[in-house]
Amino acid sequence: MDPLVPPPHPVPLLSPEEEIKTFNLPAGFHAEVVACEPMVQHPIFITFDPDGRMWVLEMRGYMPNIEGKGENEPIGRVSVCEDTDGDGRMDKSTVFLDHLVLPRALALAKDGVLVGEPPKLWFCRDTNGDGVADDRTLIASDYGDGVNPEHQANGLLYNLDNWYCNADYEKRFRNDGGKWLTDVVLDRGQWGISQDDVGRLYHDNNSDYLRGNLIAPMYAARNPNFSAAGVNVQIDHDQEVFPAHDTAENRGYRPGFLRPDGTLHKVTAACSPWIYRAQLFPKDFYGNAFVAEASCNVVRRSILSEEDAIVTGKNAYDQKEFIASTYERFRPVSFATGPEGALYIVDMHHGLIQHHGYETPYVKAQYKARELDQHLMTGRIFRIVPDGAKPQPAAKMSKMLSPQLVECLSNPNAWVRETAQRLLVERNVSAASGPLKKLATSGANSLGRIHALWTLDGMHRLDAPTVRAGLNDADPRVRAQAIRLAEPILGTRQRDELLGDVLKLEADAQPNVRLQFVLTVSAVGIPKTDEVIARVLTSDSHNLYVRDGALSGMRARELEFLERLANDPAWSKEATGRAALLKSLAVCVMNEGRGPRVGKLLDIAATQQLRWRQDALLAGIDEIGKSKYVRRPVMLPSAPTALIAMKSDVAASALSHIVWPGKPGYVPPPPPKPLTPAEQQRYALGQQVYAKTCIQCHKIDGLGQEGLAPPLVNSEWVLGSEQRIGRIVLNGLRGPITVGAKTYNLDMPSWGILNDDQLAAVLTYVRRSWDHDASPVDPSLMAQLRKETAGRMEAWSERELLHVR
Repeated sequence: MDPLVPPPHPVPLLSPEEEIKTFNLPAGFHAEVVACEPMVQHPIFITFDPDGRMWVLEMRGYMPNIEGKGENEPIGRVSVCEDTDGDGRMDKSTVFLDHLVLPRALALAKDGVLVGEPPKLWFCRDTNGDGVADDRTLIASDYGDGVNPEHQANGLLYNLDNWYCNADYEKRFRNDGGKWLTDVVLDRGQWGISQDDVGRLYHDNNSDYLRGNLIAPMYAARNPNFSAAGVNVQIDHDQEVFPAHDTAENRGYRPGFLRPDGTLHKVTAACSPWIYRAQLFPKDFYGNAFVAEASCNVVRRSILSEEDAIVTGKNAYDQKEFIASTYERFRPVSFATGPEGALYIVDMHHGLIQHHGYETPYVKAQYKARELDQHLMTGRIFRIVPDGAKPQPAAKMSKMLSPQLVECLSNPNAWVRETAQRLLVERNVSAASGPLKKLATSGANSLGRIHALWTLDGMHRLDAPTVRAGLNDADPRVRAQAIRLAEPILGTRQRDELLGDVLKLEADAQPNVRLQFVLTVSAVGIPKTDEVIARVLTSDSHNLYVRDGALSGMRARELEFLERLANDPAWSKEATGRAALLKSLAVCVMNEGRGPRVGKLLDIAATQQLRWRQDALLAGIDEIGKSKYVRRPVMLPSAPTALIAMKSDVAASALSHIVWPGKPGYVPPPPPKPLTPAEQQRYALGQQVYAKTCIQCHKIDGLGQEGLAPPLVNSEWVLGSEQRIGRIVLNGLRGPITVGAKTYNLDMPSWGILNDDQLAAVLTYVRRSWDHDASPVDPSLMAQLRKETAGRMEAWSERELLHVR
């Protein structure tokens, strides 16, 4: 052990009041105890109902001991806590729902609550008024897989657009007229999800503390030929964290993982980004992100800023944190804004924060030495309050009439606005339409106007005149929301009723309006709108998200749009982003893979008179060899004579990915050797293992996640040496690794907890799926590799694996 690091010492159990003294809060703030054990035990999430009662999700079964034995006992629960005397501390608790196995998510909905108990999502109600759930309806049976708590669906955030959004899950939910609807969206994040005033979603993963969506997620995936940027964007690149003391970290034995003094260097258990949007804190805190780092007892405050429709963040303090506790049992895991505007912190208060599926021998020894496996079944909930503030008890919103709820849509506290919107949508009273339309068109508060628009949309009472007023609003945030809300009308025969008003915004001065403009208008798909999109891109080609947003709506029209730009005199001059856009259009046509259209693309590229445009198109054509989407060469109906005649290196490289009848040297590949019956059984088992262990990061299609997990499709690491891929799954992979044309900085855990049959099966599955034809992997090889690597604690590096043949 480094001489600067104190030896592990037992961590005593502190009372909630003693724990607060360890927080090291910034001047001007103090913490208050809201609830603690035995009222709450290992809480992981809270939410407030319209009357200010606090609903608490308790994961009481998590890691009952260092080995995790007994973790699946059904002892999780949902409790409802009340402050009956108004002093800010809960003094009454009712168990609403119990006998749950590792519950993961909770949200209020209609006359009940949604409860995520992976792999089940339940809608639970109390039908007789005794405060206890007596009716359950299954909403989804694939809400996670129920295997590893660190990678399970969660969130259930009621978004501005009236959908319940999730983290680590590829669906969202909505109750419409008593029926639960489901929509598939891009997966995002790991634990926790939040939104800002315009509904942009924020999430993270454990080693990347703040990521977010600059665009609504359904836009990014709507074009199968193109993956648009703007979802899962890294908000802050700096992952350095500043704890107040040394802590037991799972990979603390790795060089550089800890500082010389034993403190964690970079986040490893970041979770639950929360955008604070209330009036109780000073004004400069509004819109800030608060993020928990549970392993090192820290709460980060990140200041967000926006420029050119791009959100970035940075630590609010210089080499400090908002909270850096010296108490190792302080485990912040989520946040909430209360009805009074305070920031609530959910402290799981569990010494064994690392799940046994990933525990290293190092951290097990640390836990024992620090006695962090003691004093379980505890838990605390705190609220942070500015000094001198006097938080007022919440108003009882459940009994409010519609006009009162409409007034609440302009409240400075986002919790009040969002609660009012949900109640109005759920009630869907026709009498509310008039006040809502009045607020949407002439309300004094711009956030109130936004909420009124979305409330009307959720009630199916939004009309064209109200949307038109939003399109002409003085606030760019309202205009951007109105453009999106115009989409249902633009997709019907009545589109001309609003199209002219929408198109007037093509040159809007605000970048966020222009971004939403291209997202919406690019999908209309008529010559008039494509002409307008071309003009926007002529001026905004420098903005990656505007470029990609436009392409996302051009499914199967990319070639025609490329021709439009190629014939546009305004595109004769090179400018920032223009070459990138032409390249992306070419990539789309190649990914579409239709021979005649690809042939036309090649002719356009070969006959370009401007070198920069030709180079961009050829680069896009050549990208097919690097793309994670295209798996087979494109077959043309005839030889691309114009491109062949170019005789250039870049043309030759592009041609290497294209075939045609009679192409010299082209021999169709032989079919792969069929799997034996035993290998087919192994493949089937591998599909099950993949779904339980790999799919969260590498996804169902094997394409991974940008910035987090590399693609498995066509990966040389997957299809190459069995010795390499076998070692990776046994011991993990760390550091930079090159996959195709990209480099990923990985911290992949070991899957050595799986047996040899399971490991061989999942490797067989990934080597024979997605058009792969690599050889299957035998369990005997995994047994041999396990024996050879016995005792190894380190994950493999790329440099080490390159020596393995």
